[in-house]
Amino acid sequence: MSEAYERERQNNARLDDLASKVTSLRDVTVNIYDSARDHEIIDDSNEVFANFTTGLKQSAGRITRMAATGSKGQTIKLAGMIVGGVIVLYLLWGIFF
Repeated sequence: MSEAYERERQNNARLDDLASKVTSLRDVTVNIYDSARDHEIIDDSNEVFANFTTGLKQSAGRITRMAATGSKGQTIKLAGMIVGGVIVLYLLWGIFF
């Protein structure tokens, strides 16, 4: 009987060792998944900022062309709209943040 108990004890020890290895493997898998998800979020953010930058450059180019081809009155109106937009954004920023 003592031999059977010894084998049972060895089996339990090996089972515990295997369980700890499975837990470690699961933790590594979860960490890899989290890292991949973080990289996906970063890539998406980079794409959004790249699109924003492109749109901003295009808008600035159009505004520059409009200011160059327009009369002095149109240029003053444009400058007023830009200043007004900045003031509105500043006020909204103060209200919400």
